[in-house]
Amino acid sequence: MSELPLRAEKLDAADELAPLRDRFVLDDVVYLDGNSLGALPAHVPDRVSDVVRRQWGELRIRSWEESGWWTAPERIGDRIAPLVGAAAGQIVVGDSTSVNVFKALVAAVRMADEDRTEILVDATTFPTDGYIAESAARLTGRTLRAVTPSEVPGALGARTAAVLLNHVDYRTGRLHDLPSLTAAVHSVGALAVWDLCHSAGALPVGLDAHGVDLAVGCTYKYLNGGPGSPAYLYVRKELQPRFDSPLPGWNSHAEPFGMRPEYAPAPGALRGRVGTPDILSMLALEAALEVWDGVAVDAVRAKSLALTDFFLECVAAYVPEGRVESLTPVAHEERGSQVALRCADAGDAMKRLIERGVVGDFRAPDVLRFGFTPLYVGFADVERAARVLGEVLDGA
Repeated sequence: MSELPLRAEKLDAADELAPLRDRFVLDDVVYLDGNSLGALPAHVPDRVSDVVRRQWGELRIRSWEESGWWTAPERIGDRIAPLVGAAAGQIVVGDSTSVNVFKALVAAVRMADEDRTEILVDATTFPTDGYIAESAARLTGRTLRAVTPSEVPGALGARTAAVLLNHVDYRTGRLHDLPSLTAAVHSVGALAVWDLCHSAGALPVGLDAHGVDLAVGCTYKYLNGGPGSPAYLYVRKELQPRFDSPLPGWNSHAEPFGMRPEYAPAPGALRGRVGTPDILSMLALEAALEVWDGVAVDAVRAKSLALTDFFLECVAAYVPEGRVESLTPVAHEERGSQVALRCADAGDAMKRLIERGVVGDFRAPDVLRFGFTPLYVGFADVERAARVLGEVLDGA
């Protein structure tokens, strides 16, 4: 009999983050899809009910001031800031990731010199980032070149205006070297824009420490903000006076209630706002972020690596040889918080896994993705998932 279940039990007993599982609404399912949609924090339903019934139902328009609705985008941004290594006053919450990528990339190009005629984009990026980059290039009269992150240093030059990169590859789980790539971008005088969707809440980012210029991210994955919860935009403090948003809206005006025909941007990160905030989803996010109270990102990262190490070990033990191939790097410095396995019949395999209570996801044509959210995934979950995977692929 395998000793892995006993190992898992001992690892869970020693896990300092294990009590955090009680902060979420979970059942007997092994949920390894938090890299697509995080689990529901247990206190959020009551908080949302208060927002709907009291703040909206009773206070109505007064809640913009009395319930703090108006200041929510920057207030929640400051709550996210420590999770991505940023000081207060540099993050504003609102809109979707796609919209924020557009704002950040166009603004970055506008800050570059006119003779910088090229934008570089991560060739392995999530498709939307590529679509946005192409549109931003057309809008700003620049050319667009897609290169892999490893090719970026060699592709940079005097013509480079801005570079859009993903911190973690959404398909393989590969972690790219944000510090060195940002330094390389800066060495030629260009600006670095990072997409943090698959890293924020799973590992340290260090935006301020590494001099990142602009960054965006969603909040419904490892930050557990709920389906469609608003994204965020980071603008480094030194760049804020030069940040020229391509989407100037009344919410980012220096005098939003002045109703002036001329646009004058608000100071600081507030100029990243556009229109009226999505209050219901925004305040659900604010409540969800409370699960991070007292949690150190370094501890989350340590557990993430331990979970993914253990999963790869269990997969090697349980899955018939040759049935899967890991696309996720073994080296810790190159790994995010997911494991991607190439499998010939991945779509069917994932359906059978879900039927047996192990939830990951499938990416065409042949990738099984398993996301490990350290706040609520344990080592027994990992062992069970690998064991069931082995049984499914062995025809059991």
